Amino acid sequence: MKLYITPNSPYARMARMFVMEKNFESRIEIILAQTRTPNSPYYAINPSGRVPYLVRDDGVGMEESALICAYLDQLDGRPILARPSLEAQRLEAFARSMVDGVSVWNRELARPANERSPGIIRHEIERARRMADLWEREIDHEWMRAPLNMAQLTLGCTLGLEARNREFDWRSGHPKLVQWFGRFAARPSFVATTPPRS
Repeated sequence: MKLYITPNSPYARMARMFVMEKNFESRIEIILAQTRTPNSPYYAINPSGRVPYLVRDDGVGMEESALICAYLDQLDGRPILARPSLEAQRLEAFARSMVDGVSVWNRELARPANERSPGIIRHEIERARRMADLWEREIDHEWMRAPLNMAQLTLGCTLGLEARNREFDWRSGHPKLVQWFGRFAARPSFVATTPPRS
């Protein structure tokens, strides 16, 4: 199998971490995709140009972190992801909202200064602040202390975006979130997938 990624994508990081958590490194080739580039050869592989993208052994492709992780989880008959309840899906949706917003913010910062939208940046800064407040309240939920699941993977990879965006200060005033992230960030799969610093 082939997993197409970019090193800075939190979405790709979730899939990369899960490959390691399942000990599938020998079964899956990690390939750097060239995204956001006109006429990239990657677009012939995945027309959406998004990552992560898994090409299965049967040649079929699939994108979206949670779907890829769910597929990989069932391959060996020893799943490690618990079947999420509606309550668990509620938390995963909050984590997804946060990663989506911070990713939009980061994409704006990656543009040339004269092409950035101050309005979008302000909106996403405020969204990130509100979501950090929400997670400070929600982080004690049993699902966030359960065995590894998509809510944890999504939130952990979101908070890890602080390495790419110094203005993303989710730590101030959120001691419980800081403590949770400290435990999550100690996972070998998280350490091994740390993106390069900008």
